[in-house]
Amino acid sequence: MNIPVLIAGIIGAMATIGHFTVGRKLYLRPLLNSDMELLPKKVMQTVFHYISVYMVLSSWILIMIGIQGEKCMFDPTLVLSFIAYNYLFFGIVQIVTALRSKIPGALLKMFQWIFWLLIAALTLYGAFV
Repeated sequence: MNIPVLIAGIIGAMATIGHFTVGRKLYLRPLLNSDMELLPKKVMQTVFHYISVYMVLSSWILIMIGIQGEKCMFDPTLVLSFIAYNYLFFGIVQIVTALRSKIPGALLKMFQWIFWLLIAALTLYGAFV
């Protein structure tokens, strides 16, 4: 069992549940109900679902590798690195976007970067321990 990777997968699963519940309510629905043109709305809806697919699959893979640990039929280092760097860059992009915005308290309001960096750090640690 690879505990850091398993914890990263559990955090990822929790973030995924938040994405489907809170994210849909606070971000996707208001976007779809806005006066924006239909094409950009549908593109953003598709992007929301692209990230949904990524979050479900990456969380599932992290949990499976976390449970199997040393018993994996392959060396999981490459796939773990890929997932970790995706989340690392998600976090960096979100921090930069928040800091460059004019939203008061944006870093706390756009808090998902905390999950992304935790997932990245735990996954990288688990990949190379």
